[in-house]
Amino acid sequence: MADFRTLDDLGDVAGKRVLVRVDLNVPMKDGVVTDATRIRRIAPTLAELSGKGAKVILLAHFGRPKGKRDPEASLGPVAYAVETALDQRIHFASDCIGETATEAVAEMADGDILLLENTRFHPGEEKNDPDFAAALAENGDIYVNDAFSAAHRAHASTEGLARLLPAYAGRTMQAELEALEKGLGNPARPVLAIVGGAKVSTKIDLLLNLVKKVDALVIGGGMANTFLAAGGTNVGKSLCEHDLAETARQIMIDAASAGCAIILPSDAVVAREFKAGAESHVVEVDAVPADMMILDVGPRTVEKIKEWLDRADTVVWNGPLGAFEIEPFDKATMAAARYAAERTREGLLVSVAGGGDTVAALNQAGVADDFTYVSTAGGAFLEWMEGKPLPGVLALTK
Repeated sequence: MADFRTLDDLGDVAGKRVLVRVDLNVPMKDGVVTDATRIRRIAPTLAELSGKGAKVILLAHFGRPKGKRDPEASLGPVAYAVETALDQRIHFASDCIGETATEAVAEMADGDILLLENTRFHPGEEKNDPDFAAALAENGDIYVNDAFSAAHRAHASTEGLARLLPAYAGRTMQAELEALEKGLGNPARPVLAIVGGAKVSTKIDLLLNLVKKVDALVIGGGMANTFLAAGGTNVGKSLCEHDLAETARQIMIDAASAGCAIILPSDAVVAREFKAGAESHVVEVDAVPADMMILDVGPRTVEKIKEWLDRADTVVWNGPLGAFEIEPFDKATMAAARYAAERTREGLLVSVAGGGDTVAALNQAGVADDFTYVSTAGGAFLEWMEGKPLPGVLALTK
């Protein structure tokens, strides 16, 4: 990963206007933030800059207003959640450019924090329009990007602005990039990847990249069924993309060429219906009844995954092993997650995980805080795992 500038490279920021791109695209219900994880993660950057006397000006998007002002997508209600996280007054301006923003910035005292309105209220944001980026830059002397989750988008506030002002990574961005470097960039080997989820079609690029970079790859979830079927196994009524059999076989060939071991389920938990408490059985994967579906990997497969975790120095995880949302099909994901967390706590494993379902599963297992790093970035994390360049990160390189 290229070298990038951080807050450690900043000089005296007292009195400087620092535009900080943050991720405030948080879940809300009835005007109240229901999960403040992303807000808590940006707190160190904001507290550091404010504490050093900078005028901290926050740029963020919320929802998909499609370039138009939409009261439902206003960041106004989010300001209170940011205040709570920082225990500090957060000022708010009803626009991110123009006279409204300029006047709000002019009224700031050193150490103040100002949240500007949703950048996506302007069509120039998602188009990365130079004029819009220039309008944003008028209110800043320095640019800090602390929103890795938006770094895969070449938007005005994530990429264009970084070309106009001295640009740095915030503490959250820095932590994410350093963790990802440990995961795949320059990892301690052997490296094990665990990839699950429903469909191969959503993770073809990911799998093709991983088999060239890791020593072993566990494939679970519904996507494992496609690989099993491609090898001639009858998977009954399981979710399976039969039209991707050739793609699955090619991934297996690429893995063999690269010296990457592929670990597929050897046993499975099957049921006739997908619902909580459904009657289930453990069977060998080559003995799945025609009227049943695979909803989790079996206990023997879990033990095999644990053996690979014992061998690994690094694990990168994206996607659950089974239908973890519903008992009893959460057992494999919970067991593997807890074992990876145990190895991490003992200092024997570097564990990097990300993706919405993955984060939810680790929280459900009660081990999210025990992993080396858990990314909340979603799409950006997935594109990083796919080996794709991230515009918002490239713009920060020295």
